[in-house]
Amino acid sequence: MKLRYAGSCRECGASLPAGTEADYESETKAVRCLDCGDRLGELAVPEVESSNGLPLNESGSAGASARREYERRKAKDEERLRERWGRFGNLAVALSEERQSTKAWERGAVGEERLGARLDSLVEHGIAVLHDRRIPGSKANIDHIVITPDRIWVVDAKRYKGQPELKVEGGLFRPRVEKLLVGRRDCSKLVDGVLKQVQVVRNLVPDVPVTGVLCFVEADWPLIGAFFSTRGVHVLSPRRLAKKLAGETAGDISVAEVQAVVAPRFRPA
Repeated sequence: MKLRYAGSCRECGASLPAGTEADYESETKAVRCLDCGDRLGELAVPEVESSNGLPLNESGSAGASARREYERRKAKDEERLRERWGRFGNLAVALSEERQSTKAWERGAVGEERLGARLDSLVEHGIAVLHDRRIPGSKANIDHIVITPDRIWVVDAKRYKGQPELKVEGGLFRPRVEKLLVGRRDCSKLVDGVLKQVQVVRNLVPDVPVTGVLCFVEADWPLIGAFFSTRGVHVLSPRRLAKKLAGETAGDISVAEVQAVVAPRFRPA
């Protein structure tokens, strides 16, 4: 995170001016410089391999940050009910439905988890997968980063209902405008979000092609043609994405070398 106020590293005592990127410990409310954070992380975390062949501390856990946010919101909602209903608080919690704004985080976590499991099954094709990675200097995260011998794929997982489709307006006499619809819902802003994520990764590894993906989990995809692209972002189903990535065997990119650059910069969220 970027420090809002000046501080000092709890390990080495180095001065950390406001705006410096550092590790923050919520339990102790202390900060550490990134060098000490990296050193302590290497000492504290054993190099145990995950299902995709990467160390657990590097591959990350799909949907982890979304599930934590869901649990936090759920606990806060239940606390409000107990305060409101007093001795009947537990009964109120049991009889009340979750708020949609809270439940949305749980739905998102499940979507990321399911897609993450499918992506992990592709490691035999020589790819690396990083899950739930925090964007440096931001509270936002990237759901999945997939590294193949051909390129880096930035994948945003969405668990939406309805059929994704591309609507094109304008043309000969008006500016061409592409809209992403899921059912009747205009989801064009999701494309903007993926493009921003792609640019962040591209700035880090400018010599490696980076492509964005919007993967709609549980959408009403047709049996044929369950994919399209808009503004350079691929929009497809989990099955189609897995098929596309499995075919990315040609290329001169060292997956291990690129992963070694990307993983420390985009840390697990």
